Amino acid sequence: MKIHEYQAKELFAKYGIPVEKHALCHTADGALAAYRRMGLPKAVIKAQVLTGGRGKAGGVKLAVNPEEVHHYAKVMLSTSIKGLPVTKVLLSEAVAIASEYYLSFTVDRNTRSVVLIMSNSGGIDIEEVARNTPEKITRFSIDPFIGIPDYLARRFAFVYFDRIELAGPMSRIIQSLYKLFMESDASLAEINPLVLTAEEQLVAVDAKMLFDDNALYRQSNIHTLFEPTAEEKIETSAKEKGFSYIHMDGEIGCMVNGAGLAMATMDMIKLYGVTPANFLDIGGSSNPAKVIEAMKILLHDEQVKVVLINIFGGITRCDDVAMGLLEAFEKMDTDIPIIVRLTGTNEQRGRELLRTSTRFHVAETMNEATSWAVKSLKNKSI
Repeated sequence: MKIHEYQAKELFAKYGIPVEKHALCHTADGALAAYRRMGLPKAVIKAQVLTGGRGKAGGVKLAVNPEEVHHYAKVMLSTSIKGLPVTKVLLSEAVAIASEYYLSFTVDRNTRSVVLIMSNSGGIDIEEVARNTPEKITRFSIDPFIGIPDYLARRFAFVYFDRIELAGPMSRIIQSLYKLFMESDASLAEINPLVLTAEEQLVAVDAKMLFDDNALYRQSNIHTLFEPTAEEKIETSAKEKGFSYIHMDGEIGCMVNGAGLAMATMDMIKLYGVTPANFLDIGGSSNPAKVIEAMKILLHDEQVKVVLINIFGGITRCDDVAMGLLEAFEKMDTDIPIIVRLTGTNEQRGRELLRTSTRFHVAETMNEATSWAVKSLKNKSI
């Protein structure tokens, strides 16, 4: 689950992490009133949308007078960033920046621990820093039984500050961010940049937090902050129907039984140089109603041009799956090519049943099915 910058800053402030003066605004007039009320000489206007790359998309502007505040807020509130409409902006104090740092906590699956990531190249994409200058990134794995006591926090802080006047505040920010990360079941808590001002104050001028969806049941205060995007609404609806669904950017829709097979199917599609449209694990059921619901999810995505159904029949028999598909597609009207690969228990009987219908292209191997799906996408004959 993602939250907005202004929401993350509210959490930061509760945990004692210093943030700049700011106000959430829904109109240009509201932004102007906040600017005058706060008495700021300069202000930064930031679009509040749940996506990255706001600055490059024109979603971050520096205003030096009331006219610019009103103009930038009005323009932002009438635009979209990466397809997401801007309905609110954050008016923030423009601080005098002496240097910028990157600071975050996330989960490292390789070490199976929380990892602290620090860099003295804040303010830009950390992926770009990692790719071009990896020596500028420092990582520390955190032992869950120890956490970050004072001595470790100071050790981490002294990586970038050799003066106790700065290392002290930095160590407290590290401890506070870690406490917030752990107590809120976050999967990412990021400050980029953490700014050292001309007055030698450390301030988090940006904030990003992601949370573990599986832990939201015990994080009611965090869950109230959830503002689902259109894609997240579909994913939530799919979960309620018993599916595991994640939207992607490709054109081949996948319907698979089993998470491992679904991952392998997406890998195979990528191997052919094409991008899958989704991850969709429907489980082991051959229930026609479930197939219909899964197809509705796939076809709701206008980018989907071909559907690849990849079924391994273990306990679930392939002939039962075939009967379920036949019954389901009698109730559906679509001209999208449907490629089906059935293998496992009663696979021959299942394929024979599907071949009685002209709706399906029945493949025997995963490679054959993927090849057909790619050819159909490129309007080539199978």
